[in-house]
Amino acid sequence: MARTRYKVCQERQPHFLTSTAVGWLPILSRPEAAQAVLDSWRFLQDRKRLALFAYVIMENHVHLIASADDLSKEIGDFKSFTARQIIDLFQSRGDRGMLKQLELFRARHKTDRDYQVWQEGSHPQLIENDDVMWQKIEYIHNNPLRRGYVDDPTHWRYSSARNYAGLPGLIPVTTDW
Repeated sequence: MARTRYKVCQERQPHFLTSTAVGWLPILSRPEAAQAVLDSWRFLQDRKRLALFAYVIMENHVHLIASADDLSKEIGDFKSFTARQIIDLFQSRGDRGMLKQLELFRARHKTDRDYQVWQEGSHPQLIENDDVMWQKIEYIHNNPLRRGYVDDPTHWRYSSARNYAGLPGLIPVTTDW
């Protein structure tokens, strides 16, 4: 896979990011895998390493808006931690089919591991103003709606749409930016 032209261009500023499973595999359709994503974000939030403004977890990718002092590092740590958790989950369940897929989709140059969970890169896009922030938040929250999974974005469990509607969400997000 070619290296991306997307880069974090202004640290501490919100960026729209996407992390996609290799081969678009539905690894996040398992509640424990989605929980690993939430746990990782909460860990980074609790240690003031990441500010999370919006998110959605779909079956094969996540979208988020976040900022950090070193956003590239924090997203790398997030992907590394969640990959380990997800691989451990599949191994503990004896899910040889999914492990075989993660092995087959592993990039050839990743010779230090047996499996790969996430595609390389996260396509960070700087949020330059409030209009762009709202546009990206709506895009994130409407993702399950566009896929036909729900009729209302607040009905998708793994999204910050509930937080923005004043309802309890699964993880806190910063809604006043």
